[in-house]
Amino acid sequence: MNIKFKNEMNLKFDKIIQENVISNAYIFYGPANTGKKETALRFFSEIIRANNSDLDVYTKIKENNYPDYLKIEPTFIHKGNLINQSEINKENNQNTKPLIRIEQIRNIKVFLSKRSIQSTKKFILIDNAHLLNESSSNCLLKTLEEPTNGVFILLTSRLNLLLDTVISRCQTIRFKPYSDKDLRQFIKNSKYNNLDVLSDSDVLENLIFISNGSPGKLLDNLDIWNQIPKTIKNEIEFPLKNYEIILNLAKNIANLLDLNQQEFLLNYIQRNWWKRTKNKKIAEILETIKNNIYSNVQPRVSWEVGLLKIKFEE
Repeated sequence: MNIKFKNEMNLKFDKIIQENVISNAYIFYGPANTGKKETALRFFSEIIRANNSDLDVYTKIKENNYPDYLKIEPTFIHKGNLINQSEINKENNQNTKPLIRIEQIRNIKVFLSKRSIQSTKKFILIDNAHLLNESSSNCLLKTLEEPTNGVFILLTSRLNLLLDTVISRCQTIRFKPYSDKDLRQFIKNSKYNNLDVLSDSDVLENLIFISNGSPGKLLDNLDIWNQIPKTIKNEIEFPLKNYEIILNLAKNIANLLDLNQQEFLLNYIQRNWWKRTKNKKIAEILETIKNNIYSNVQPRVSWEVGLLKIKFEE
């Protein structure tokens, strides 16, 4: 988040605290890594410090070590246990999507039912709130409807995926995306030094575009791009017209890439092929592949069917 915008947000929240007009729930939305989480934690800590002289409260919250603070984040099911997304080793490929589950939201009710220890309120941060599933969304809605001694902040980069009824019970605060020019400067100033990517203007332009104004997302995209095998990269320059190549590409993608990498690849291909063809139908077919994979349709089948449809479209 640039310094000017950061100062504007700090002043906004300082005023909320000074005037004691703190809402029950907020949604901070905007691209990833634009300061939403840091602002949320500082907001919580300043509310606490208004009635508590503990100067280390921000550090304790950041380290998830404050008794009146609860962090909820998407989880995977691993050997029958829920594992937080942040605790998964990046080198462990995950073939399921992380979700925020109803049992996690029920834990919020238990947390709120207990008396505060060091503060007059309790504080709940829900990270990547767009990954609430249907049952957990409805459970959260009921929690937000009830009188509570808690302050909720939901963080999301996909506001459109939240229930309208959840949004209506929160104050929404938008965090501005970086411009493409800002992201190019960000990469220039960063320690990223892969000359193959930096020298390929088409690839870099695509990666910046699908980062949606987020510097953190751009670094993630650069990292994933470097993980994609060259055999796959070589086949996605243009829509394919050869049956054998299509089937082989679908097999390689399903066998060699995890779901996160496949989602990235679909976003990249959508951008790249739109530039090449300006064909809206192709973009829609690629979106269908993505939706099928999210719906647990076998990835190889999803890719095969989608790429074959694009061949006929071409």
